[in-house]
Amino acid sequence: MTGVLNLDKPIGISSARAVSRVKRLLPRGTKIGHAGTLDPFASGVLVLLIGKATRLSEQFMSEPKRYDATVKLGATTETLDPESEEVVDGNAGAADVELVGEVLTRFIGEIQQMPPVYSALKVNGRRAYAMARAGQEVVLRPRAVSVYSIELLDYAWPTLRVRVDCGRGTYIRSLARDIGLALGTTGYLTQLRRTRVGPCLIDAAVTLEHLNANGVEGSLLPGLQTTPQTASN
Repeated sequence: MTGVLNLDKPIGISSARAVSRVKRLLPRGTKIGHAGTLDPFASGVLVLLIGKATRLSEQFMSEPKRYDATVKLGATTETLDPESEEVVDGNAGAADVELVGEVLTRFIGEIQQMPPVYSALKVNGRRAYAMARAGQEVVLRPRAVSVYSIELLDYAWPTLRVRVDCGRGTYIRSLARDIGLALGTTGYLTQLRRTRVGPCLIDAAVTLEHLNANGVEGSLLPGLQTTPQTASN
C-alpha cells in the first residue's frame, strides 16, 4: 500500500500517536510517517505518508500551510500554549482593533522569528524542549520564516482570532507571543487548527473514526503518489 493520507488529527493526541493508530490499520511491515508535527493541543491536517510515499516527506514539509489560531492577549505561558500555567500581565490594557490590524501587517513577509524554547529544534544534539524541561538553559537564534498573509477573523479583548498562511518552519506559538509584545503586552496560543498543507485541505481530511470503520486504502489521495515538483502558495 502506497499513498498520501490527509488526516484530521484530533485534539489530545500527539502526531506520533496518530501515526501509530493508523499504522495498526495497515498491512504488517508497511512504512508510514508524517510530514509536519502538530502539537497535542492542536488539530487539523496531518499529512501521513504510506509506503513508497514516505520519500515525499521533504516535499510536503516545504509546502505552504494555513492555520486558524486563537491568541489570548495580556497573558502568557512558559510553553506559549495551553499546556502550561497561565501568567497574567496585570498592566495590560485593551488595544483597539485598528492598532491590532496594523500590528498584524508587521508580521507579513519574510521575518526573523525566535523559535519557542519548548520546541523540537536541536541544541548541541538535544531537543530544546527536553533541555527546558530539565531546567537547563536553552539558547536559540532567530530564523528567517515566510508569512504570506494574516487575516483578522475576530477580535474582542483579550481574544484574537487570525488565519495565517505561512511557509516551512513558522511557529504560530512564536507569532502569538510576538503579536502580544508588539501590542505592549504578552500573548499565547490557546487554540490552533491547521487547515491546509499544500494540496491537502481540511475539508477533504478524514478522521481516525472513519479510518477505523472503512480502512485506509480507500482514503489515500489519488494523483499524489509521485514526487511534487515544487511547493506553491
